[in-house]
Amino acid sequence: MTFHIGAKPGEIAETVLLPGDPYRARWAAQKFLENPVLVNEVRGMLGYTGTWRGHRVTIHGSGMGMPSLSIYANELMKDYGAQTLIRIGSAGALQHHVKVRDVVLAQTASTAGSPSRTMFRELNFAPCADFGLLSAAHTAAQKIGVPVHVGGIYSSDTFYDERPDLSQQLQRHGTLCVEMEAAELYMLAARYQRRALAVLTISDHILTEEALPADQRETSFGAMVEVALEAAFA
Repeated sequence: MTFHIGAKPGEIAETVLLPGDPYRARWAAQKFLENPVLVNEVRGMLGYTGTWRGHRVTIHGSGMGMPSLSIYANELMKDYGAQTLIRIGSAGALQHHVKVRDVVLAQTASTAGSPSRTMFRELNFAPCADFGLLSAAHTAAQKIGVPVHVGGIYSSDTFYDERPDLSQQLQRHGTLCVEMEAAELYMLAARYQRRALAVLTISDHILTEEALPADQRETSFGAMVEVALEAAFA
């Protein structure tokens, strides 16, 4: 047990999927895993371990934002031996060719600030995805016919945007979408020499203001989870 995870030794799998929302963790576990067992509910952050096609998988909430994800990812890696961590979450599109319901695979993740920034001082460290996971996820998305984009994303430390000038520069430099956790996950994976990837569903569009209706989110998010699982065990 750790400060934030109540799982016993051996109850966390080496492969962990990390949705931000603990209820989405429960939904994904019940839909995709065989015999999912609740292994954590400390502070309402739900984690489940089961099997997918014979492989042990844990699906564990990470909370909203990089500080929250940093807590759970640190403990999962250091204390429970997680080796492969895949963020599954929603994102807002920053490019016109990226559409609502599309899947984005984050090759790199830029950020203006994260819990790891102070470690590098003046250095702009560039965290990136594990190439094996990235390649396998791209193949999986194509296999199931999901529109998929690969490239750089932006991990924001704020939800409500008050920097339209920054958004414009991100768009100008080809950033595909914005979310709130991937950059810190990639930094931690580099630090602990683990595999990491962010598989994101576009739930809304920053430019067009289109948003995925609530009743359609579950189906669209299901494709993202399938891509993540296929990639983890390719």
